[in-house]
Amino acid sequence: MTIQLPDTLASELASVEDRLPEVLAYGLRQLSPVPNQVYRDVLNFLISQPSPQELAQFAPKPDVQAHVSTLLEKNRAGMLTAVEQSELAEYDRINHLVTMFKARTLNYLKQQP
Repeated sequence: MTIQLPDTLASELASVEDRLPEVLAYGLRQLSPVPNQVYRDVLNFLISQPSPQELAQFAPKPDVQAHVSTLLEKNRAGMLTAVEQSELAEYDRINHLVTMFKARTLNYLKQQP
């Protein structure tokens, strides 16, 4: 593939030439509205000051769950594109964050009378 770039951008990319696939994948992730919306959903939920019980029961919206399931199936089949791999990694980070909140909440609930 050949891409024509302005000279200024080409010189900037030359400094990260060995990491160009990673830089492009990162840029594409920034353009992807799905993970950004999921982060907003999680943050909006946390800002609403949920009870410990609500936090323990928090789950992604059904459409997000379905999309992640599709990505996981494609991953098991070895059919993910580079963009989808980046997207799945982003969902994994989100899941890790939510799991940490839930674990802390579970510890809090266990300590309550």
